[in-house]
Amino acid sequence: PLADPTALGQSEPMSADGREVEHARRTVSRPRSAGRPPGRADDVRAPATLPSVVRFSAERRAEIAAAVRSGTLVRVRQGDYVTPPPPAASPAQRRRDAVVARAVALAGRLTTDYWFSHSTAAVLHGLWTWRLADEVHVTQLCNPSVRRTDPGFRRHWTALPERDRAELGGLPVTSLERTIVDCARSLSATSGIVVADSGFRAGADVRRVEEVLEAAAGGRGVRRARRLLAEADARSESPGESVVRWLVVDGGLPHPEPNHTATTWRGTYRLDLAWTTFRVAVEFDGAVKYSGGEYGDPRGRLLAEKARHDALVEAGWLVLRVTWDDLSDPDLLLGRIRAALARRAAR
Repeated sequence: PLADPTALGQSEPMSADGREVEHARRTVSRPRSAGRPPGRADDVRAPATLPSVVRFSAERRAEIAAAVRSGTLVRVRQGDYVTPPPPAASPAQRRRDAVVARAVALAGRLTTDYWFSHSTAAVLHGLWTWRLADEVHVTQLCNPSVRRTDPGFRRHWTALPERDRAELGGLPVTSLERTIVDCARSLSATSGIVVADSGFRAGADVRRVEEVLEAAAGGRGVRRARRLLAEADARSESPGESVVRWLVVDGGLPHPEPNHTATTWRGTYRLDLAWTTFRVAVEFDGAVKYSGGEYGDPRGRLLAEKARHDALVEAGWLVLRVTWDDLSDPDLLLGRIRAALARRAAR
């Protein structure tokens, strides 16, 4: 069952092209406590595991140089080294690991009060990210006297109330709610909705998010953040689903229902995104579930997926499959969905 929903958002026009927001006050649904499909690798992660950092010293120069040559250490910033990610790590996971490693390395060198924030805090909290930038963000209460600019390091100088401060693994970070708002204000809309969906899924307090937004009223990006957070939905179960749902809503198509339960002769199935009036569904296929290992026999998974698809079709559903590659051409993807809805509407 879902927890009691809480409204989030304001009634005001906020889109870039001046369109009125269709549902400026949306209900933010909390995570379901049971019934999630098994084997979802994209589910919200635990807080990031912090690596041990090897600091350069003259005494260890030869040892560190040998480790770098052998590949057992990699440099994350000048004078700081960590063990590399496993060879099987995906490019996205490598980017996340690199951000965490740079944050840990930087933590030992900052001398004024700071809190890791924005997309860096999102990674440290274990939230999803989309097209994560190769940079570390910190928020500080005042402008420190810094003469040298560190590439890949971004400082933000602003007030940070006690309620917006937290700690993870000994590292100071912005709270889950402040992180969601900072990302909604500063990232692209697509990246922001991915962080927001996973943040609410991880248990962010809706009222505290509203308080952070209210405190930031009039600031840069707040209007856009309100519109984006009004569309956030904790029922999303992967970054890909969040991206597709945002593209659909931002493209002016009807709002789909995330994780709709469909009944077939084989039983019930959860659909990633569904337009129940038209019996049209979008299933996001990250392909990882067919990779074997912990996900089981790939051939068996493929056969099970075909049986599931056939049962849904027999039950009257038109199912569109979407992959990561499809997200590189949003117009083409929206055209497919628009055409499917139009075909069903004409029946």
